[in-house]
Amino acid sequence: MMSQVSPVIVAAARTPIGTADHAFASLTVEQLGAPVLRSLLDRTGLNGDEVDDVILGNCMGPGGNVARLTALTAGLPAGVPGLTVDRQCASGLAAIDLAAQLVRGGARIVLAGGVESASTAPWRSWPPVDGAEPVRYQRAPFAPAPEDLDMGLANDLLAAEAGVARERQDAYAARSHARAVAAQQGGVFDAEIVPLATVSRDDRPRAGFTEQRLARLRPAFRARGTVTAGNSCGISDGAAAVAVVSREVQERLAVPGLRVLATATTGVMPSRPGRGLVPAVHLALERAGASLDQVDAIELNEAFAGQILACCDELGLDPARVCAEGGALALGHPWGASGAVLVVRLFSRLVTRNQGRLGLAAIAAGGGMGVAMVVERC
Repeated sequence: MMSQVSPVIVAAARTPIGTADHAFASLTVEQLGAPVLRSLLDRTGLNGDEVDDVILGNCMGPGGNVARLTALTAGLPAGVPGLTVDRQCASGLAAIDLAAQLVRGGARIVLAGGVESASTAPWRSWPPVDGAEPVRYQRAPFAPAPEDLDMGLANDLLAAEAGVARERQDAYAARSHARAVAAQQGGVFDAEIVPLATVSRDDRPRAGFTEQRLARLRPAFRARGTVTAGNSCGISDGAAAVAVVSREVQERLAVPGLRVLATATTGVMPSRPGRGLVPAVHLALERAGASLDQVDAIELNEAFAGQILACCDELGLDPARVCAEGGALALGHPWGASGAVLVVRLFSRLVTRNQGRLGLAAIAAGGGMGVAMVVERC
């Protein structure tokens, strides 16, 4: 019987996150992802032919095996396979979970993360019926009708049911931007970012996003709703990935890292997908034998301020502990990559800057799912 192996993340990197149709408007998924994969090898000194697999999350295409295409574009040998994962917004974190499982099963080195190019995603249409013109659709169904709600509406309803007032949402969004701006100006993100096309900074963080300014914005998804463009994440382009290795490889490299203690993937009612991270967090912590009070760094994907606040309230978690250097509300949300961005941020905080021991990453996904991961600096 194969012995249990502790997977360890020994390197983490991401592109700057670009607002869709701006900084990276012309870059395809493999052009975003390949430099990040190359960076992981450069940061560790690993050779491409040592890599057992490449696993990347992606939501919007262009179809085919994005991971394989990106690996080849990065110059990895033809003998290195690739696997593309679609768990919607949780795809990048799910890819890292799968990488950890491969290492537990005997693999020694797996590169994993996610990539999304909303700017270059192909347009899709339903086939014509009875001679009519093809009808373009914006996204594939998340769930059977009538539970297939758009994300904005679903999370507006979640915030209302959880009693999360508009004022709390705007205050949280303003704080996310303020934290990200301070981190950006302080060079906190520099070590984790792989510059692309002369771009080395995230597009979206804005100074001056005050509660008062955000309060002037109108509801975006329903009359008298509380979710606005200002307290929602941005549609974005970007890539993020990590190198997951066996303990033996980490010892050979003689570098610090993040041991993957536990992961969890759960489902919730698809009409309220935003709370999907709540049961995933509970289960991952239970499997890790840890409590929220013991966790030093918490990175939750901030799809909507109301959604994150509803989840924090349900978890009994102080929102001030979440995304200490800003999250997706300020940085942006490149869907297939966002879960991997969370792990890159944990690596930066816990390993690069040695700010604690335990970390938690969690993200909700369309269709009513959540993925969570607990890591420990080692």
